[in-house]
Amino acid sequence: MGINLQKVSYTYQKGTPFEGRALFDIDLEVKTGSFTAFIGHTGSGKSTVMQLLNGLNLPTQGKVQVDDWVITPDAKNKEIKGLRKKVGLVFQFPESQLFDETVLKDVAFGPQNFGLAKEEAEAIAREKLAMVGLSEELFNKNPFELSGGQMRRVAIAGILAMEPDVLVLDEPTAGLDPKGRKELMALFEKLHHKGLTVVLVTHLMDDVANYADWVHVLEHGKLVRSGSPKAVFQDIDFMENKQLGVPQITRFAANLQKRGLHFDSLPITIEEFAEVLSHE
Repeated sequence: MGINLQKVSYTYQKGTPFEGRALFDIDLEVKTGSFTAFIGHTGSGKSTVMQLLNGLNLPTQGKVQVDDWVITPDAKNKEIKGLRKKVGLVFQFPESQLFDETVLKDVAFGPQNFGLAKEEAEAIAREKLAMVGLSEELFNKNPFELSGGQMRRVAIAGILAMEPDVLVLDEPTAGLDPKGRKELMALFEKLHHKGLTVVLVTHLMDDVANYADWVHVLEHGKLVRSGSPKAVFQDIDFMENKQLGVPQITRFAANLQKRGLHFDSLPITIEEFAEVLSHE
């Protein structure tokens, strides 16, 4: 399922005294099967793009094409309802989306809402809860009795229960400790390897380097650079000028290069760095 944005602009509260332009003539592609990252400062338009991908927001101008769905400024909700099953959007702090009285009921709600019988929906819910690492003893607990990290896993399981082809993640590890962040990113990587297209918004350049195969850089609602993480992170001056920075190992390697150690290209992961050193 490929995604294309063609001359997409978006204005919040258009036609009111509070209107504000969030996106300007965005052209970009998210390839089927890719792990695509979006980076940029707060206010750069990242979350706005994410909400356009499943029709939660409609473009003010231009169009968003997701497989056979075309989202235009005039699109009707009933025309794109099915898209929200195919493109699962996980908000920052997704645990705020929880509402039902048990973990199992919360995760099963989405499939039931799309017409599955209760038994079938709960079977899917059990599968997805196990996939995100939650034990069966938690299934009948109130989700609000769980830890923050567990609540986030329940919310993600609820999105996965819809069996999406694209998983859109808006800073999914925000507020988690390093262990929890690493576990969640490993889960997303596993889902990607199983064939899911993953779209990630993050401010962590190391996560972009370790997991993404393509990255789009946004600034003030405009797309300012796209490419592989390897290519984008070679331009340290550009990334620092945008106040985004580069992966820690890339910065370390750049400092070593200033002191005489040569790199054909700067490594962006620790594994790359170790590989380079092993051949020195």
